[in-house]
Amino acid sequence: MSVYDLMMKRRSVRNFADRKIPEKIVRRLLDAAANAPSGGNIQPLSIITVERAGARKDLAKVVGGQPWVKNAPLSMIFCIDFRRIKRWASLSGVKYRGEKALLPFLIAYADLMCSAQNVVILAESLGLGSVYIGTILDVIDQARKYFSMPRYVVPMMVLSIGYPQSVPKGITKLSRDVVAHSERYRELTDNQIKKAFEEKYGSFEENLKRHFRKIYVEAVEAGKQEKPEWADPEWIKKQMKKLNVSNNAQFLFKFRYPSEVMIEMNQALARSFRKAGFDIL
Repeated sequence: MSVYDLMMKRRSVRNFADRKIPEKIVRRLLDAAANAPSGGNIQPLSIITVERAGARKDLAKVVGGQPWVKNAPLSMIFCIDFRRIKRWASLSGVKYRGEKALLPFLIAYADLMCSAQNVVILAESLGLGSVYIGTILDVIDQARKYFSMPRYVVPMMVLSIGYPQSVPKGITKLSRDVVAHSERYRELTDNQIKKAFEEKYGSFEENLKRHFRKIYVEAVEAGKQEKPEWADPEWIKKQMKKLNVSNNAQFLFKFRYPSEVMIEMNQALARSFRKAGFDIL
């Protein structure tokens, strides 16, 4: 399979087989992570691997009760790591103060995601599946304490990896014509925007359970494994009715990612970053 075909067929996997990943493959995944692009080739990141059953269970609980984190034989916690850089700079007779500047932090986050995506693509080529877990950002303090992260080290993303038991079907993406712009930004018309997202998510009036496979696949996959309340279709329907949700955008920004909650998280994130030594917000 060509790299292009592999990337076009890749989808997030949340249903993993009970099968350990050989150590040789884990090392190769970490090699790919360490060889990702990096601004200035400074590589301000560290990766904590989580393979022990107890730690996987604890990590799953910390990030919001996502069963695939517990069931995946391997999770990698990608961290911005300015501690190693600061120590190296100090040993070399110079100060590094990137933890007080937003630009180095943003570049470090970009480096981190390049590293993680290297792992995703190599894993896919080796017959593995993976899924990003962004909710580590909701629990930075707990994660830092549990995994003994020192000052100037902060977790930003989890990648859970394993052999797929199943791969979701029917997950569509916005087309190239919608996301790509030639030479200058091109403003889409209202009708073009509506059409783009309807093609992506489908009609909201169709069978709701089937519709979740496009717009809330996490609930579908969780329902196959441990059936937490947040994945119960009847509970979801009640919440939707309470919030008066009647279309895809309302489902996303009233129910799944409510804007008010996202804004309220700003202060909590800023506090967690400061506790870790990052004075950037």
